[in-house]
Amino acid sequence: MAIVAEIASYHEDMVRWRQDLHRHPELAYQEHRTAGIVAELLAGWGIAVTSGLAGTGVVGTLQGRRGPSARAVGLRADMDALPLQELADRPHRSTVSGRMHACGHDGHVATLLGAARYLAQTRDFAGTVHFVFQPAEESAAGGLRLVEAGLFERFPMEAIYGLHNWPGLPVGSVAVWPGPIMGAYDLFEVTVQGQGAHGSQPHLGVDALGTAAQIVTGLQTLTSRRVDPLDAAVVAVTTLQAGESWNILPATALLRGGARALRPEVQDLLEAGVRRIAQGIAAAAGATAEVEYRRFCPPVVNGEAEAALVREAATRVVGAARVLTSGRPSLAAEDFAYLLAQRPGCFFWLGNGPAEGGRNLHSPYYDFDDAILPLGASCFVRIVEQALAPA
Repeated sequence: MAIVAEIASYHEDMVRWRQDLHRHPELAYQEHRTAGIVAELLAGWGIAVTSGLAGTGVVGTLQGRRGPSARAVGLRADMDALPLQELADRPHRSTVSGRMHACGHDGHVATLLGAARYLAQTRDFAGTVHFVFQPAEESAAGGLRLVEAGLFERFPMEAIYGLHNWPGLPVGSVAVWPGPIMGAYDLFEVTVQGQGAHGSQPHLGVDALGTAAQIVTGLQTLTSRRVDPLDAAVVAVTTLQAGESWNILPATALLRGGARALRPEVQDLLEAGVRRIAQGIAAAAGATAEVEYRRFCPPVVNGEAEAALVREAATRVVGAARVLTSGRPSLAAEDFAYLLAQRPGCFFWLGNGPAEGGRNLHSPYYDFDDAILPLGASCFVRIVEQALAPA
């Protein structure tokens, strides 16, 4: 592997940043401490800093020294943690009850800081690079808020690049390909209205809870019988709420869940199916079902040219044999998709080692592997140097 030598020389600094952030996790739009650390470090390296974008977002802007150029690219890292109690016993475990960096955003921030530090020292590119530190990736639409706050108008860029650590991929490997790499995530809520009754006299009511249970079962036929087996799709009911007493049939029931897919056509099918099944089963039971369906996050779709550039950059760092150029996309959502909906770009995975033993994402035992920090930073650096190479 060909880690950039200067980046390797401050690996210990990157580990210190990462583990400090891990000890002090902050939830979506509350990343004030994290944003302050990022802004202070960037400014100390001579990078122009803009803070407060979309609340707690930070953007660092750096000009290259290889001649005048109007070209610009962006590099993005997410900053927020999860509302989860860390269960692992490690020196840098979370100091905040009920919060932890269980997705590796602490590592993403440290990785991008490492790249920014090196690029600020060398400026070996022609044009401008924007270091985008995004708040609220975890189900809070921080990417969309950045777009709405004028990210691309205030910081024009022709393409944007991001990464995610990926448990299950070996350390020292990168996965990148054009097209979909992560899924769309839609949210639905179904309110079933029946008629309450005494538990001993169900025939005098309309059982909203029993109807909701049938809807849960019916929704499973969407992916098994209505979606092409060659298309990826998931429909998951994750909440069912109804009733408070042993002897009362509840009049209402509420169920919530999510639907995931890689293609808009499949999203359309899932939305129509959720409505049809919920309302049809409710009508058959003599109840009603009100369905709210929201397209929450689009799929992450990499551009052809940008994926090729990342593949070449990653090959320079980890070697061709360690770059996976085709594979199975994940149906996990990633709101980098909002940025790719506005500009071309590429999102790639950086191997974080085995997922077994609780090292999988969103596990209370998860931890980012500090060994990959200089690998990710070196990939970012090579991306910039290639994308903004002098004409």
